[in-house]
Amino acid sequence: MFSFESEKEIFALKPMNCPGHCLMFDQRTRSWRELPLRLADFGVLHRNELSGALTGLTRVRRFQQDDAHIFCAVEQIKDEMLGALDFLRSVYAVFGFTFQLVLSTRPDKYLGEIAMWDEAEKQLADSLNTFGEPWKENPGDGAFYGPKIDITISDALKRSHQCATIQLDFQLPIRFNLGYVSESGDKKRPVIIHRAILGSVERMMAILTESYAGKWPFWLSPRQSIVIPVKQKIYDAGFMCDVDVDPGDTMNKKIRNAQLAQYNFILVVGEKEKTAGTVNVRTRDNIVHGEFSADTVAEKFTVLKNNKVIASEENF
Repeated sequence: MFSFESEKEIFALKPMNCPGHCLMFDQRTRSWRELPLRLADFGVLHRNELSGALTGLTRVRRFQQDDAHIFCAVEQIKDEMLGALDFLRSVYAVFGFTFQLVLSTRPDKYLGEIAMWDEAEKQLADSLNTFGEPWKENPGDGAFYGPKIDITISDALKRSHQCATIQLDFQLPIRFNLGYVSESGDKKRPVIIHRAILGSVERMMAILTESYAGKWPFWLSPRQSIVIPVKQKIYDAGFMCDVDVDPGDTMNKKIRNAQLAQYNFILVVGEKEKTAGTVNVRTRDNIVHGEFSADTVAEKFTVLKNNKVIASEENF
């Protein structure tokens, strides 16, 4: 951690969100009717990593996580895990990632009661079976505080990355003495599910950058289109649109420059298109789609953006 002294007290920059969420849960007496209680946080985190371990955006000292902690009863684990898995699938499908699932079970050194571990592992297995995607079991590889589901994604280059976290925690509720009043009036201990889909946002940006190799999907691209040389209607429709008015370049040179700059779409306007009120659409991979009116192009761009189409250039 990054720690420092101020007025004879030791302070530290926040390395994780878990303790803060536990304190928020413990602000008052909780009822079983409030569970599951889901808290999400995109706050900035700091970890004093060794300088030799720092690598680009994949390992940094200051980062943000799409972090969430779900406080639930033991019998709610299956439904909450299934909801987290569905959320994961919907997010990764947008980016075009495939993923592999592994259930890591009780290690040799663990905390808690065996009966609770067995019940939790059964509910995780049931949620994975209901989820419907292939999964494997990795016996003994769970964390000491609870079993977990390890998610490995594969990018466009077939490389594996572990970003998401979905794991159970029996120990934090004990350490923070968390409890809720059950339906019978007894005080019971909740279970915490740690859930992060992207993981570190910075690390996910690095993975996306390398996976797309600079050819960002249209809905995510900072260079969605370039018009040679007229752009107003596309820009007014709310899309990123640059214009090349360099008088020193030929039309073919301008098109080539736009392709090298990885613009998704290149809209060429010559004398013919100017007379007809159209633009000639081609892509950064030199796919020529032909002439369309500026209004039609704006409509097609809207469909590509709203549907988050990965292969937008081919499906124009």
